[in-house]
Amino acid sequence: MKNLGIILIVVGALLLILCALVPFMSDMADQNWYTWGSFILIIIGLLTHIFMNKKVEA
Repeated sequence: MKNLGIILIVVGALLLILCALVPFMSDMADQNWYTWGSFILIIIGLLTHIFMNKKVEA
């Protein structure tokens, strides 16, 4: 549970990397829902990581 934020960040980044490297997914980069979804995953992961580690340290 402590690593949930890191996992979300990695999943969001992998989605963007796959979109850039895999030829049949290159059309996905032009679609806003795909890039915004990856962006939201990264932001939620970052916030989750910050708040979960504050809770664990306290």
